[in-house]
Amino acid sequence: MSDLALVLVERLTGAFEQARDPARAVGAAAYMRDQFPFLGLTSAVRRAQARVALAGLPSPSEAELRDVALACWTRDEREFQQFACDYLMRHIAVAGPAFLDTAAELITTKSWWDTVDPLATHVVAGLVRRHPGLAARMDEWSGAADKWLIRTAILHQLHYREATDTGRLFGYCAGQAGHRDFFVRKAIGWALRHYARTDPDAVRTFLTTHVDTLSPLSVREASKHL
Repeated sequence: MSDLALVLVERLTGAFEQARDPARAVGAAAYMRDQFPFLGLTSAVRRAQARVALAGLPSPSEAELRDVALACWTRDEREFQQFACDYLMRHIAVAGPAFLDTAAELITTKSWWDTVDPLATHVVAGLVRRHPGLAARMDEWSGAADKWLIRTAILHQLHYREATDTGRLFGYCAGQAGHRDFFVRKAIGWALRHYARTDPDAVRTFLTTHVDTLSPLSVREASKHL
């Protein structure tokens, strides 16, 4: 592990422990269906303590970025993974296309929406936008066995607006229209609803064409603002 990762995780541990709230931790864990232990930090407190830990540290290289993320993923408390997502989003510009493998490792480990969604809509999104060749990997992920990779492929263009590759967006949604998992169905609706802000007619046409195969959840989510 790099020196930067060692120092940062040590500082984070001290800062987070200082702000630990055991009573709130119980509620936070219950909200996440008791899949992860929590320190009980609100997002605001977590980010404030993170600023303390980051003070005076240099921006990371790509290797250091990976080390920090993986080190945070080894920690039990969920706030460390949530910090890592914030850190990756802030520094993703230093990462090259090979960093997508690291993103895949994070997406498929300790997986839940609170980490997968920022990784999808900011980290993977940024990588694919700067390295268009990675779009072929999104094609692979859209048909993966892992539901979180599917969700990532569907959501990675969420903030692309006019730059959205509609062939891929609609293709991924159509290809997984019958998926049984809630998180995939929800992602389809969310992605379509977001793109409807840019091209509502295209989304209406897609929904009309695929109404017999899309789940009611996906259609309901996609149609909210149409």
